[in-house]
Amino acid sequence: MGEQRPRRDRRRLIGQIGEDLVADYLHGLGWRVLARNWRTRYGELDLIAADGDTLVVVEVKTRASRTYSDPLAAVTPDKLRRMRSLARQWLDQQEAFWPTIRFDVVSVKLDVADPEDPARASWRHHAGVCE
Repeated sequence: MGEQRPRRDRRRLIGQIGEDLVADYLHGLGWRVLARNWRTRYGELDLIAADGDTLVVVEVKTRASRTYSDPLAAVTPDKLRRMRSLARQWLDQQEAFWPTIRFDVVSVKLDVADPEDPARASWRHHAGVCE
């Protein structure tokens, strides 16, 4: 049982590195990050951001392996449905009105040998993956 904990901690670390990189990337685009890791008992939204008057719900998929050519492949139709449902819940708690809502995925590939080196990371921004 003790052998499983390091794997889970590594997974969490890899995910956190990817989310940090993407949050910095979004700030660089001039977006405002409104929430990070917003959770309910039904799931979690990685990043919620504002691109002008467009609300963008961003799923971050990070990998530090060669399993997927693009981590986007890990975003299933069920995951997209859950994102839409969670976004409705988040919006119900907000006072602001968003005329446009978009769902994006940013897939991050970290270097296998040194995943903590952001200079060796690459990512792809997939805008508008679902309505």
